[in-house]
Amino acid sequence: MNAPQPITSKTDFQTDEDWWRGAVIYQIYRRSFQDSNGDGVGDLAGIVQRLPYVASLGVDAIWISPFFTSPMADFGYDVSDYCAVDPMFGTLADFDAVVETAHDLGLKVMIDLVFSHSSDQHPWFKESRADTENDKADWYVWADAKSDGTPPNNWLSIFGGSAWHWDARRCQYYLHNFLASQPDLNLHTMAVQDALLDIARFWLERGVDGFRLDTINFYFADKLLRDNPALPLELRNDRIAPAVNPYNHQLHTRSKNQPETLGFLRRLRAAMNPYNAAALGEIGDAHRGLEILGEYTSGDELMQMCYAFEMLTGGRPTAKYISDVFVKIEEVAADGWACWAFSNHDVNRHTSRWELSEPAKRMFTTLLMCLRGSVCIYQGEELGLEEADLDFDDLQDPYGIEFWPEFKGRDGCRTPMVWTGSNQNGGFSDAAHTWLPVPSEHLQHAVAKLEAEPDALIHHYRYAIALRHAYPALALGDQSKMTVEGNVLSFTRTLGNEKMFCAFNLSDEPAQAKLPDGNWMPAGENVNSAIAGAAGLVNLDPWQPCFAVMNNNLKGVSDG
Repeated sequence: MNAPQPITSKTDFQTDEDWWRGAVIYQIYRRSFQDSNGDGVGDLAGIVQRLPYVASLGVDAIWISPFFTSPMADFGYDVSDYCAVDPMFGTLADFDAVVETAHDLGLKVMIDLVFSHSSDQHPWFKESRADTENDKADWYVWADAKSDGTPPNNWLSIFGGSAWHWDARRCQYYLHNFLASQPDLNLHTMAVQDALLDIARFWLERGVDGFRLDTINFYFADKLLRDNPALPLELRNDRIAPAVNPYNHQLHTRSKNQPETLGFLRRLRAAMNPYNAAALGEIGDAHRGLEILGEYTSGDELMQMCYAFEMLTGGRPTAKYISDVFVKIEEVAADGWACWAFSNHDVNRHTSRWELSEPAKRMFTTLLMCLRGSVCIYQGEELGLEEADLDFDDLQDPYGIEFWPEFKGRDGCRTPMVWTGSNQNGGFSDAAHTWLPVPSEHLQHAVAKLEAEPDALIHHYRYAIALRHAYPALALGDQSKMTVEGNVLSFTRTLGNEKMFCAFNLSDEPAQAKLPDGNWMPAGENVNSAIAGAAGLVNLDPWQPCFAVMNNNLKGVSDG
């Protein structure tokens, strides 16, 4: 039996201000998306060229990694001018073309703002470091050395070593939670907050629809600069930093996650509201990520959505693990809104990280589109790209260079998109050499090749995204408590009169599920949904889902 036609649409339940709720966001790592001028680096004009492809996937929005003027020590996450486009990526006119083209295609545009730190080449920092009396002397986090000349406290940098760097001009240390060339801004100074809000307004006036906020929980450090406590060995994990990084030896209660963050987020939300803009915050914390997510997204005065790293690291999620995450969400963030992703520019691609078979890739894609929250997918995951294995000489990421070979950094997930299989650069660039090499094994996953294969993963992404859009309950509805029976995860999503039953066999073995009581009709035919038999029993093949819909607007269908 064919699935019933949806009775309602997502937009029937959604105001323009809520466009972000339940949205599917496509992350574009602009250095590696499309090179339009042959210099081996992706750019804004290249994004314009490829936006019709992005729209064809059915996504709602794009998130573009930083394209601002930068020395590129951390590839754009070290900003030296927040209101200008780095010439490597084009011009402000090129950015305007991105916004115009995206909007014409029905896509919202989110850009990546880095407010916790700047580049040491930013004019603000150059003035701040000059002496202790200038107008921007307190725009960064400065502190005197201890009496023995050592740093003011024990805080560590995510990129290795002390989070403090000595500056001979001021004869003081400055804080850097990342590279030494990324000094932390001091948001305790209201003039800094005002300047950052002006930056947000600048881009909102140019038509952006929202922001991805880098390291949102790093905006404030403890004003008294007290030490972080040690973290017991049994509590350490590599969710935020690799296991070989001593950053994991501390509980970072002082160097980030400060209560003053909420006040700034309220100011940012007030600046965004007139534009119907939305924000997605990145929460980097190995222990309180979901709690902070709840704190930062609760109510309508803070951020609309945040993501933590529960689904971005570690081994393949089991049915129990996913259920436990949502139990925790209900406990600490019931009034908040999560955004879920399995891959992004900071972690190994999940196809490799979880060692997924082809059926498993499809199942996790389908599952992602059914979870309560919004969704991010990372460029190339729809092609099934695996983590690239690069030689040390090819590395660009300072993080990987520092901890090689135990940790190879983030370059393996940042290699260029493959559009065609016809040349060594996969249609990404005409350059003799690209900023990162295109792995030869990726060419078989090129967009042009997969588009011509009816059963390719790229089409499954389209089907799964279309399923989410077809049934508003999947994007916007309440989610029941998850049920775990062996390797089968099941739950229902409900919005208005629409109720959707979802079950997923997360294993290589056949399994069985049972529909709740009621009159259900099958759904999800295009994503290989199993159909219930007698007494509502569903036989699930390995890595197979089951979807069934109950809608009180359908004649003959009742809650039962």
